[in-house]
Amino acid sequence: MKVAVTAASGQLGASIIKALIEAMPKENIIGLARTPERAKNLGVEIRPGDYEKPDDLEQSLQGIDTLLLVSGMDAPDKRIGQHRNVIDAAKRADVKKIVYTSVQGAEEGTAFSPIIQSNRQTEQDVRESGLDWVIGRNGIYIEPDIEYIENYKKAGVITNCAGEGKCGYTTRGELGFAYARMLTEDKHNGQTYNLNGEALTQTQLAEYLNATYHTHLTYVPLSFEDYQAERIAELGEFLGTVIAGIYQGISEGKVDNPSHYQEAAGREHQSWGDYFADIETED
Repeated sequence: MKVAVTAASGQLGASIIKALIEAMPKENIIGLARTPERAKNLGVEIRPGDYEKPDDLEQSLQGIDTLLLVSGMDAPDKRIGQHRNVIDAAKRADVKKIVYTSVQGAEEGTAFSPIIQSNRQTEQDVRESGLDWVIGRNGIYIEPDIEYIENYKKAGVITNCAGEGKCGYTTRGELGFAYARMLTEDKHNGQTYNLNGEALTQTQLAEYLNATYHTHLTYVPLSFEDYQAERIAELGEFLGTVIAGIYQGISEGKVDNPSHYQEAAGREHQSWGDYFADIETED
């Protein structure tokens, strides 16, 4: 069986390929990337995989049995068509199964909802493709909070608009492990899985960060409007609004969902105690 993973040069795609290498012969793993040179270090064959180039996609998917479609990063109105390009190319290339990386979040009423809606449309397109399918709805990555630790240290606080809402966090490594099983095991076909670990409040997150980095961070909630303005100032209009919308959804409980990680991966999601202990060991 040959498996292809789109967006191989991205962090999630690379994590899935790394997990696949542990599960199957690497010569049966193909990475697809918009800029193939950026994925050459993964140790597998890399083919062109630009979501805007259907003919190239069809050619790159020749001989592929199962395809992992990583959700695109473009604006919501563009992503639906881009994903359809991949699905249609897969059908023309006689791919038998598609696994799609979707996301959890509020489907209405937040600044992140347009992206959630575009993901739900692609989920529907995948289900109606006529191919075998599996859908994973990813939790929120915890890694950005780790990468942001120096900023937190300088500020002395964590600020966002999540309030007391719990967030079903996950890591790219844990997602890679689960998707490798979803790609290679037929028992997952026809399933939609929430992929996340234990849900945490921002105060709980601060406690883990404090224990790991020997800091004294506290969580200070902001209004959505204030947090959105802060994020836009740092990240620009599109990304700043998206990030604020994610935390808006957390405040409304839209990312505190039952997890199906064990069903998808065959084991429990790594605990946050173990995750942060591993970081402390690395340091």
